[in-house]
Amino acid sequence: MVFDCNAATRRDFRGRRWLSVFLRGAHLIAVIGFGAALLQTPPAPLPQHLSSAVLVTGILIWALDLWHRPSHLCEGAGLSMLLKLALVAWMVVAPTLRVPLFWVIVAWSAVFSHAPISFRNARWRA
Repeated sequence: MVFDCNAATRRDFRGRRWLSVFLRGAHLIAVIGFGAALLQTPPAPLPQHLSSAVLVTGILIWALDLWHRPSHLCEGAGLSMLLKLALVAWMVVAPTLRVPLFWVIVAWSAVFSHAPISFRNARWRA
C-alpha cells in the first residue's frame, strides 16, 4: 500500500465516528485494566488477554484512522501511534520490560496528545 503524504483524501462511512468512539472507549478500559494488573502489589502474573486487548484495540483505532485519512501515516500523530503499538507488542513478548515500557507509553501519550496541533499533524516525510 502506497501512502500519498500530500493528498488530502478522506474516506468515511456512516457510523465511522461512533465506531471510533467505541474503539477508543474499549482501548481506555483495556489500558486501565492492563495498568491495574501490571502495577498491583504484590505483582501477580499478568493475564495475556489484557495486553492483547490493548494491542488489538490500538491496532483497530490506528487502522480506522489510517483508512479515514491515508496521509495520517505521514504525520506525527500516525507515526506516534505506530511507535506506541510497537512498544505494546514489545510488552507482550518481554514481560520483564512491561513496567518501564508502560510508563514510557503513558508519558509519551500524555505529552503527544497535549502537544500543539502543529506538532501532532506535522508532516514527517514528503
